[in-house]
Amino acid sequence: MTALRTAALGLAAVLLSSAAALPAFAEARNIVLVHGALVDGAGWRGVYDILKRDGYKVSIVQQPLTGLDQDVAATKRVLDQQDGDVVLVGHSYGGTIITAAGDDPKVKALVYVAALQPEMGESTGQLVQSMPSPSNDIKPTPDNFLFLDPAKFPADFGADLPKDLAEFMAHSQMPVALAAFQAPVPVAAWHDRPSYGIVATKDMTLSPDLQRSMYKRAGAKVTEVEGSHALYISKAEAVAKVIEEAAKAAK
Repeated sequence: MTALRTAALGLAAVLLSSAAALPAFAEARNIVLVHGALVDGAGWRGVYDILKRDGYKVSIVQQPLTGLDQDVAATKRVLDQQDGDVVLVGHSYGGTIITAAGDDPKVKALVYVAALQPEMGESTGQLVQSMPSPSNDIKPTPDNFLFLDPAKFPADFGADLPKDLAEFMAHSQMPVALAAFQAPVPVAAWHDRPSYGIVATKDMTLSPDLQRSMYKRAGAKVTEVEGSHALYISKAEAVAKVIEEAAKAAK
């Protein structure tokens, strides 16, 4: 009986020491990344690789950009697949999407990367018009989608990207429906969750001052990074660092 008790105590000690050795984010820490307008989720590859290396489970939403409702539904579809707490991250128009989709109970923190952070009832277009971007090269198509003039894309969207990558992105755009920019968000999830905002200080597509204003209004923890609108690609390490900060704080 004594031998059995000693063995049981020894096993318990091993299990407890193993649990203590696990990193804090092993407790079901999931990251969901949402891209913005004109691009797809492939731009998150650098951030994805860093987060995966550091032990996080990372999923990337490939929303259709056909309307806010559809884009939010695509995001919630990915959230439904997560097991445990989630940090939800949005770039650019993706910030509008995570503001609406972030009311999911799994979402414990929101990270805005050179992103819109609307209040309930506000739309992307309304916010952009309130403080215009440094450049104005986005044009409508006859069927009411928006795209960025390919000749202007590298300078406007990704001035700090390698030239060949910026040019490829310019010619592989995913136009966004004008209706998506006109739709008001039905809920602002950042009221009930901590939020983090990254300002791209050299952004020519979304006014850095607008980013600062929205983040301040929301009480977000702000990090300023010298980079273009595409800093989620060009400054992947800095972006991943903020995401990991949010993940570790989301208890």
